Amino acid sequence: MNVPLAVWDLGMGQIILILLVVLLLFGAKKLPELAKGLGQGIKEFKKATRDMQSEIHTAISEVEEHPSPPPVKPASSEEKTQTPTT
Repeated sequence: MNVPLAVWDLGMGQIILILLVVLLLFGAKKLPELAKGLGQGIKEFKKATRDMQSEIHTAISEVEEHPSPPPVKPASSEEKTQTPTT
């Protein structure tokens, strides 16, 4: 069974009915325009997803190449209060 269709448990008859209603609502001339717009939207979404993944991978590789130095340990209060003896 097809996974996307299993979510709503749609049969072939129900899908055909939905397509006919869409055809009646928008008309035959508007359907190609709607499909083209939907395709462009999906294309832009995929491009934005790829760009975001690329930026994340670049940032991770930069951090791995140039790790930050270890934090400096502050001097304890005992070391500060001791006076040098000569």
